[in-house]
Amino acid sequence: MSKFDHPPRILFLYGSLRERSYSRLAAEEAARIIQEFGAEVRFFDPRELPIYGSVPDTHPKVQELRELSQWSEGQVWSSPEMHGNITGIMKNQIDWIPLTIGAVRPTQGRTLAVMQVSGGSQSFNAVNTLRLLGRWMRMFTIPNQSSIAKAYQEFNEDGTLKDSPYRDRMIDVMEELYKFTTLLREQVDYLTDRHSERKDKAAKQFMIKNS
Repeated sequence: MSKFDHPPRILFLYGSLRERSYSRLAAEEAARIIQEFGAEVRFFDPRELPIYGSVPDTHPKVQELRELSQWSEGQVWSSPEMHGNITGIMKNQIDWIPLTIGAVRPTQGRTLAVMQVSGGSQSFNAVNTLRLLGRWMRMFTIPNQSSIAKAYQEFNEDGTLKDSPYRDRMIDVMEELYKFTTLLREQVDYLTDRHSERKDKAAKQFMIKNS
């Protein structure tokens, strides 16, 4: 039996703690959409996650975040734009996810879709930063992205996204993420196998053998 006989696993992170958080509402809308394509989704609630470095990484919220990242095969990062960039809430979550935990890599080889919401006119500052971070975390960031301007106008009272070009774009993004995740998850070991790491591993094995 293939280890991929399950729906693609998508983790959602969002960057605001407000009661009516538009980045969270956007993430929830995107989650409903990608579930319709067949994905399994989970969310991380950033409330009570300590500031990076202020507590040991054994803290329960840190462990929860890292376990969810390891569970995932793809991720969606949704941030408000604050002062022309992502929020501290968003960055704090990403900071707590290391490139490696022993032999486990919580982000490498995962797919990533980036989204932002803005209180003003159309902007791409936050998604550009998220792309940079995703690349640094060795994730496969899909080409498409979602940016919702004047987000306070774009959601219904029940929190759903109004039918609009913004929602059409979000559907495109989630469809693309679903397809990329389905295609790439079976090839992650091959795609992330690097010469430098093989060389380093061989050197360590040689030292152990001859010590």
